[in-house]
Amino acid sequence: MTITKEQIIQASENYYQDAVKFRRHLHQHPELSFEEQSTCSWVKETLSSFGIETTLIGKTGLVGLIKGNGPEGRVVALRADMDALPIQEQSKKDYASAVKGVMHACGHDVHTASLMTTARILNELRSEFSGTVKIIFQPGEERNPGGASILIKEGVLQNPRPDAIIGQHVSPVLEVGKVGFREGKYMASSDEIRLTVRGKGGHASTPELNVDPVLVAAHILVALQQVVSKNAGPKQPTVLSFGKVSAEGATNVVPDHVFLAGTFRALDEKWRQKGLEHIQSIAKGIAEGMGATVDIEISRGYPCLNNDTDLTRRLRMAAAAYMGGGNIQELDLTLGSEDFSYYSLELPASFYRLGTRNESKGIVSYVHTPTFDIDEQALEHGPGLMAWLALNELNYKPK
Repeated sequence: MTITKEQIIQASENYYQDAVKFRRHLHQHPELSFEEQSTCSWVKETLSSFGIETTLIGKTGLVGLIKGNGPEGRVVALRADMDALPIQEQSKKDYASAVKGVMHACGHDVHTASLMTTARILNELRSEFSGTVKIIFQPGEERNPGGASILIKEGVLQNPRPDAIIGQHVSPVLEVGKVGFREGKYMASSDEIRLTVRGKGGHASTPELNVDPVLVAAHILVALQQVVSKNAGPKQPTVLSFGKVSAEGATNVVPDHVFLAGTFRALDEKWRQKGLEHIQSIAKGIAEGMGATVDIEISRGYPCLNNDTDLTRRLRMAAAAYMGGGNIQELDLTLGSEDFSYYSLELPASFYRLGTRNESKGIVSYVHTPTFDIDEQALEHGPGLMAWLALNELNYKPK
């Protein structure tokens, strides 16, 4: 029996209020990366009440299977992340975070609530489709080394191995009711740069006796900008930004060392490696030339995210059939990063955006801000859309 779009739409509408309740519960009880014990337990218990059993993976992650009632067929994985951020929420909503200094400021509460509802819909329709849907509730997306890399090492993509994996993420720049796709390169790699410039501190009135690490750090900070302006080609999107500079001196005290921390983003893996080499070379050269030394720590983060062209094209067409072509938008390249990229290195993957913006309601804040929120109307169609995309992929017959 063929499952119709109308069936999915009706099921998504039926469970809309529950999806909102799930999201609000998660939003009120956020947990940081790799600390999602309560979240994991609650999601597991709730899914179990729907007749969907999951198993623990990666300590605070879950994986489950929804098997159709036909030939084994294809396997499609659906992923949601569950962790929150160390941000103090600024909201008067009754569902605001109840945990001081922790907030779902990136929409992971939405992703989890949506996938829970998608799983609920698919489980109720399992007698009407063939193949298997693997559901993945992932911890630690916001912190290196990324929960995706850990789950992959623990076998989340095995037994059975998916033919494709799909991820959904909120978008505060897309209006609610809109969905965005992009084929090929989409999101950047992300590496953390930490520099400790070491000199010789002393009294500020005797510069001839000191090796001023503040001055050395300033020269390094300015010179590193040429990594982007003079080394990256004009068609090579790149960002190098330093968000922390710490010099524990005083008005008349030159410190012994200065600490700098920043991020390097790129959209090409070969250039990524060259860029990191430039950073190290420039920092060392300037420090040595000024009589100081520099310790360089590079924490390799997530790789570039590439959306499989054929898969993404199919999903876009399926989404247009479900949402209406006028509601499908082309996404721009972004220098943001996502550990979903690790899945894209292993199998055909596609990461799309669910619009959550509503200017008339004042819902316009960007992710990772203390005022971030969503128009919850996104949860009326988000779960159904993902169910529809999964079913279309289960029915896909490679040539």
